[in-house]
Order: sequence, then C-alpha cells, then structure tokens
Amino acid sequence: MPEPGLAWGQLTESLSEMLRRAEALLHPTARQPEAPPTPGTGPDADTGLLRFYWHYLRQERWVLGALFLFGGLIGILDVTIPAFIGRVVGLVTDHTPQSMLRDAWPQLAGMAVVLLLVRPTVFLCHVVLINQIVNPGLSNMIRWQNHWHVVRQSWTFFQNDFAGRIANRVLQTGPALRESVVMSFDAAWYIVVYGSSALLLLASTDWRLTPPILLWFACYAGILRYFVPRLRERSRAVSEMRSLLTGRVVDSYTNILTVKLFARARDEDAFVREAVDLHTGSFRDQTRMITGYVVLLALMNASLIVSTSSLAIWQWSIGRISVGAVAMVLPLTWQITNMAGWVARSVTAIFENIGTVQDGMRSIAVERQMPDPPNVRELEVTRGEIRFEDVHFDYGRHRRPERGGVLHGIDLHIAAGERVGLVGPSGAGKSTLVNLLLHFYDPERGRIVIDGQDISLVTQESLRTQIAMVTQDTSLLHRSISDNIRYGRPGATQAMIEDAAKRAEAHDFILTLEDWHGRRGYDAHVGERGVKLSGGQRQRVALARVILKDAPILVLDEATSALDSEVEAAIQGQLDGLMRGRTVIAIAHRLSTIARMDRLVVLDHGRIVETGSHSQLLAHDGTYARLWRRQSGGFTPELADVAAK
Repeated sequence: MPEPGLAWGQLTESLSEMLRRAEALLHPTARQPEAPPTPGTGPDADTGLLRFYWHYLRQERWVLGALFLFGGLIGILDVTIPAFIGRVVGLVTDHTPQSMLRDAWPQLAGMAVVLLLVRPTVFLCHVVLINQIVNPGLSNMIRWQNHWHVVRQSWTFFQNDFAGRIANRVLQTGPALRESVVMSFDAAWYIVVYGSSALLLLASTDWRLTPPILLWFACYAGILRYFVPRLRERSRAVSEMRSLLTGRVVDSYTNILTVKLFARARDEDAFVREAVDLHTGSFRDQTRMITGYVVLLALMNASLIVSTSSLAIWQWSIGRISVGAVAMVLPLTWQITNMAGWVARSVTAIFENIGTVQDGMRSIAVERQMPDPPNVRELEVTRGEIRFEDVHFDYGRHRRPERGGVLHGIDLHIAAGERVGLVGPSGAGKSTLVNLLLHFYDPERGRIVIDGQDISLVTQESLRTQIAMVTQDTSLLHRSISDNIRYGRPGATQAMIEDAAKRAEAHDFILTLEDWHGRRGYDAHVGERGVKLSGGQRQRVALARVILKDAPILVLDEATSALDSEVEAAIQGQLDGLMRGRTVIAIAHRLSTIARMDRLVVLDHGRIVETGSHSQLLAHDGTYARLWRRQSGGFTPELADVAAK
C-alpha cells in the first residue's frame, strides 16, 4: 500500500496533467487571424455587434456548446436542492424512525449520489472549462487576433488616435467579450431553468401557489426590457470615457520630457482632469440606473418571498398541501430571489462588458486602410530605378490645381545607383515624397514605379523590404540593443550585428551600456522609444540597423542630424560605402551633408523648381543658391577648405 504522501503526490500530479490536457484544447495563437467584420450603423448596430461576437466565437464553436451544456446542467442540479429538502421533510413526516431507512433508502441514496457525485462532477467540468480553457485561451485568442489586425493598419490610422487608447481597446476587448458571453449563458440558464422548474414544482404541488411567481416573472421581464437598453448605452459611454482617460494619461507619460522641460504639469493636470470628470459623469449616469434597477428588484424579491410563503402556509393550514411542500416552497422561493439578485449583478456586468466591446470595436472593427489589392505580387528590385510620374498629393484635401497641393505634378527619374538629394524649405514636400515612395499613402494622381513595377500593384511588405530608411526622429523598440539592430535582418548572427554597429560608430558606446536590470552591452535594453540613449546614440543604432538590412534602395531623412560634427565626420566614410552601388534619396536641411550627391532636386511649394549638381545649382543662382548662402554665409566647400588652411 503506497504511503499517504506518495498517494497524495500522485493524485495532485494526475490532476495537474488533466488540467494541462484541458488547457491544450484551445491555443490562443494557433489559428490564422482574419479581419473582424465592420460594425453596422443605426438600426444595424446590434447586428454588427452580434457579427463581431460571432467572428470570434465561431472559431471555437465547441466552447459555446460546452458552456450551454454545463450551464444548463448546473441550473437543473441547483433546482434539485429545494426539491430534495421538501422530499426529505415529507419522508420524515410520513415515516417513523424505524421505517424511514427501510422504506426510503433508495430515494435517500439517489439524492446522495446526485449531491456527492453528479453535482460535483458537473461543477468540476464547468470550472475547468471556464478557468483552464475559456478565461486564458479565448481571452488571449481575441487579444492576439485584434493585435494582428490592428498592427497591419496604415500609418495614418495610428496618427489619428492615442496609442494608449488603441492598446487599451485591443487588450480589454478580449476579457470583456469572454465575460459577457459566459455570464450571459449562466444568467439565461438560471432564468430559464429556475423559472420553468419553479413553476413545474409549484404547479405539481398546487396550482394556487403559482400566481405570485408568474406575476414576479412578468415584472422581472418588464424591468429587464426597460433597463437593459439604457444600461448598455451607459456602459458604452463609460467605456469610451475610460479609453479617453487612458489615452490622455499615456500621452502625458509618453511625452514626460516635454512636460518637464516646459514645466507644464499643471496643464497636464487640467488635460487629464477633464477626462476624469467626463468619466465620472458617465459612470454616475450608469450607477444611477443600476441603483434604480437593484432597488426595484429588491422590492420585488421581498414581495415574492412574503406572498409565496404566506400562500403556502395558508394552503397547508387548510389541508391542501403537506409540510414537505411548504419545506420545498420556502427554499425554492429564497433561491429564486438569490438567483434574481445574481442575475441583476450579472446583467450589470454583462452590459459593462458589452460597452467595453462596443468601444473596442471603434479601433478593432475598422476596415484596414490601404490594404494590398488582390492578386498583387512581390516587388523584385534588380537595378533600383525609381520614377515619379505626374504625382499629385494633398492628404485628401483635394485643393484646386491652381492652388497647388503638398505635391503637384512631380515628374522625377532617379537612375539605378544614382544618389539624389532632396532640398527645399520646410513644407516643400520632401518627406511627403518619401512617404509616398514607401506607400504610406496613395498618390491622388500619377504613379510611382520601381524597376518598371507600379508600387501600388506590389505587396507593401515586399516594397519596404527593398528600402532601408533612417529617419530624423529615430525611435527604438524597448528591447535589447541586439534586438534593435537585428530588426534590419531577423536572421543576423551576433557577429553580423556587432560588425554593423562598428561601421555605424556605435560599438564602443554600446559596450559601456548597462540597464536597470544589470544587463550590459548588446543585451542592455534601451527604454521606451530608446529614451535611455542620447539622440546621437539612437541615430547610430538606427544606422547600424540600416547597414545590416543591406537593401538596394536607401533613404536618409536627416540621417546625421543628431550627430555631432566629429561623429558625423567619422561616420561619413561608412555612409559613402553604404551608398555605393545603391539608389539613394537623401533629405537634409544641413546642405553640406548632401552637397556631394550626384544630383540635387530642389522642391518648393510641392513642385520641382531646380535640379542639378551642387556646383550647377550654385551657378544657376536660384532657390538652392539662396538656401546655401543662408546656411554657409557664401562659403563653398572649396572656399571653406581654403579658409581653414
């Protein structure tokens, strides 16, 4: 015979194994996600909400079936308890102590089996279903699929909202959808099972006991019909205000350096206070409705208990029902009122969660902006020739042609391997031209072609894979230095990462880094958006990432703006090597950094006004020459060298 400790260990291990097997039935990230349906408007809003729910639930239909089955079984088994109490009281009343066990043991044994074996088994299955499968699995499946869809939205989508609010909606929608489904199943079953069972039990005893409960259910249905739509609207408003509050708080924290530099904590207080007050107001609207709902239900429950109990006692007093029937009616009525209280709390929670889901749909159930058209192919870059053909763009504002736009009639041919600098005053359209090349936006007229392939007819990922870019505002991921550099080439070895860092003049400072968890060098984490590094350090890490990517087209948007002159001079040779053999588009306000380009293209008010080499444009004495004189005081690089000597 095994020792008690060993037997207990085997039992717990068997239970753990059973739970692990149950958990494996729903893997959150196993399915290929699909875009959720977009919501309806007006009369179709409810249908859109149901479609949104069904989009996720249909993927695991068996979960719905199991919730339906076990919820119903638990409701039925709970109703047996007052019936068993009434039966036991009736047996005690009808038998002597000597004859009770002899005559009634089959009934007593059946009740014991239901209470000791059947009910715990069903309850265990229900608990495992909820805790091991639905709570972690379904919630995170919804979160994962929401993220998968949202992260593929266009850049404009993220520019038009708070990142914190989007993240809050993505993460909160999963648990809210799960809770509203689970609680709706439980609440519906309790109402149906308790209502029908109570009526059947009371009617089988004496039909005169049924009017109070029939009246109670009619009033209960009326209350639900009145309060449920209003609770749903208020819950949606509360969730929307909560998302607004989250977005504003995250916005303040994300830009905390700006808040500190300008000493604007009080203004941020006002910015967040407004959201807190809006949330408080919508929350109070909701809780006033809940309070009225709960008070009415409490009055109804008290009336049900008093009326049903009084009626049962009166029927017993005139000999129409037995003591056992009275013993059944009292706990049954009490259980119905408890159920009604639980359903009331559940309905409140259900519609709070539905409000959260509806708010989440504002960011999740959104048609993907600028999706790849059907039957597109991968971009193949063999030479790197770029053509902008009559490109017009004005961010959808559709100005009249005579007023111009951000870009108006751009015709530009960049030969394979040519290094072109984009020059012009702020707002001339330089960055917009690059954003169109990266297909962050569609031209309103015209097209952009790479090696004869219209970029609107190739996948956006294949396009951006062929273009390496260093931006002026360098943002790093809150991960290790190695992870940030490896972003340029996921399969790169550590040796390749370090070589790229050396070429970007970043290796030496990386070796000195240590984060707050004691990770050093290439393992050190850089903080949110790379805040643990200086601007120049961030830009050198970004350059290393681009060097590692080794794409045939290179875009430099103020790539050395955050570097001091000494580091810029040290890195310039590496940049020259990086540009060799590639098609390069460089934007710089410091004209000295792009004066050595093969060709300079000068933009002004969305048009190309000049093109040529540095010396040609100086000789032309136009827009570029004026910009050059403004920055250099009239010195050309050759004159500067003479002055230095």
